Amino acid sequence: MIEEVVLFVLLGIGAGAVIAGIAMAVVVTYRGSGIINLAIGAVSMVAAYMFWSLRSDFFGVTLATAPAVAVTMLAAILVGVLSELLVFRPLRTSSPLAKLVASLGILLILQATMLLWFGSASKQIPSVFPTDIVEVFDASIPANRFWMAGVVVLMALALGALFRWTRFGLATRAASENEVFGMLAGLSPNQLSMANTVLASAVAGAMGIVAAPLAQADSTTLVFFIVPALAAALFAGFTSLSIACLAGFGVGIGQSLIFWASTLSWFPTDRGNPLPGVQALLTFLLLVFALSLRGASLPSRGELVEKRLPVAPRPQRLARPAVVLAVVGVVLLIVLPFGYRQALMLSLVGMVVCLSLVVITGFVGQVSIAQVTLAGVSGFVVSHMIVRAGIGFPWGPIAGSVAGVVVGLIVGASALRVRGASLAVVTLAGVVAIEQFGFANSRWGAGASGSPVAQPGLFGFDIGSSAGFRGLDGKVPSPVLGFLYLLVVIALCLLVAQLRRSVLGQQMLAVRANERAAAAAGVNVARVKITAYAISSFIAGTAGWMYAYNFGSVSAARFGILIALAFVAFAYIGGITMVSGAVIGGLVATEGLVPYFFQTLLGISGNWTLLVGGLILIVTLIQNPEGVAGTTYRKWQAKRRAATAAAVSSKQATRSAPVASGSISAAGES
Repeated sequence: MIEEVVLFVLLGIGAGAVIAGIAMAVVVTYRGSGIINLAIGAVSMVAAYMFWSLRSDFFGVTLATAPAVAVTMLAAILVGVLSELLVFRPLRTSSPLAKLVASLGILLILQATMLLWFGSASKQIPSVFPTDIVEVFDASIPANRFWMAGVVVLMALALGALFRWTRFGLATRAASENEVFGMLAGLSPNQLSMANTVLASAVAGAMGIVAAPLAQADSTTLVFFIVPALAAALFAGFTSLSIACLAGFGVGIGQSLIFWASTLSWFPTDRGNPLPGVQALLTFLLLVFALSLRGASLPSRGELVEKRLPVAPRPQRLARPAVVLAVVGVVLLIVLPFGYRQALMLSLVGMVVCLSLVVITGFVGQVSIAQVTLAGVSGFVVSHMIVRAGIGFPWGPIAGSVAGVVVGLIVGASALRVRGASLAVVTLAGVVAIEQFGFANSRWGAGASGSPVAQPGLFGFDIGSSAGFRGLDGKVPSPVLGFLYLLVVIALCLLVAQLRRSVLGQQMLAVRANERAAAAAGVNVARVKITAYAISSFIAGTAGWMYAYNFGSVSAARFGILIALAFVAFAYIGGITMVSGAVIGGLVATEGLVPYFFQTLLGISGNWTLLVGGLILIVTLIQNPEGVAGTTYRKWQAKRRAATAAAVSSKQATRSAPVASGSISAAGES
């Protein structure tokens, strides 16, 4: 037994080395610019593709190992430099959420570019290490695992020495402690940020090269190494390279030991196979443990200027927009062809997801990535209630929404101590854990296959996608299900708008602005947060059963991590603090009305949609940080103020005119 444990510990140092390397890149980026860059793993992906292409004659030339490594490192650094200059520097004074979402945009662009360039087939990364075998306890262990660990340890020592004993390291630490004092001392935050970005990109690029024994060049594997890497970086408080390195090795070894345990007879199984997702669950638990050890929030960088989330204006009218939305929605559902009708119904589901983000992030400032996952919980609950208990509409959807609230409150319990980017990191790991441990498990989710959902009916009438009324084209999906969705969307829009106008909504905004000040003013911060999580989780759960009825089944792939991240982006593009922003976010959501329009008329689909979406996201963040709805509202307010000022000036001129003429007349008579 002890020999087997030691064996799997040694096997785990390979994955631990990659996790540790990416974690150190995350720490270097955060120390230099205060950004948690979700695209660090994507930089490793780019390096892996580049190294493969240079060694496999993809570009018409084959380089030896050394020059291929050099060119690959330069390519990784170039990606980092362009990201810094074109994305992060213009957003330097933006909110942490904007920077986090910007890194998501970079991730989407890099993924789409690699898929368009190299295709979807995985590429075997050439190994730069000897292929020798080391015998340990009569078992064979590839020597490349030890080479990987050695390279990462040397990088950690070199980076540690650089930050500890050089003027550059001292300047980086000074700027991260207090950017204002650093500038007074003659330090340039932009130059320091660029230098640290180059370092982080080089480390991430190296990980893309040395990961050859464990990973292939594809669009997902190295990208999602960022999740365990974030756990290691969180252990280090996003400041200590040595702790990040050790924690990364620890996470990799822990995952290897779980794999060993899964081969034992006592390990839980699912349909004869080891229970899936236990490694992702371990990562999530380690994150929670790290937070309990090091405190509630990430260290502040003391930046000179940092903008908060966009303003959340108080809705002035509710009835008129609701009526307009209802009329336009009904007409479109009847008139549009079946393809556009399906896309519109998916947009309505997307609007509900974005509304949940408006409540939890736009009103309370809690950067949660779990809303799509809560929708998935609801969808699977509805499916299991129909299949196993025969309970359908409306009790199944009600139970699904309640299940979303229960899981959301469990997530919200951590929000009592965690906020901002820390909460984003925790919920990111939670999303992966629920997806792999819950949704991929046939006991709670759907396993490897989808889980069916029967169409809804009420009082003997079919109100699902196969209802008798089929619109003008006579095809499915029926507009009847769309009418139900439209009714739900309008009701939830009114709920969220009324919430913003209520006393509770004002308390939410106070908590978002300053928790300590809100508490001093008598606001129960914990109660406000928990209430916000309950409301947003109920809304997200509603989107889950809508999604389930729309497709007639649910699967883990429909509620994956990329979709969860994408909806944060959609909500931000639309305007994450406004109900109208949620409507716009739903229209541009994946498979929604706007993407379907571009796909059918312009031929932009698949990976091109991913690329265009990432570009639009970044342009929106830089040019319209308040989102489409926020920018439109601000311009409307400016025009309204100008019109009011012009009317006041006109009245004043009219009133003063008789006085002036009377004076002139009197002067003439005299």
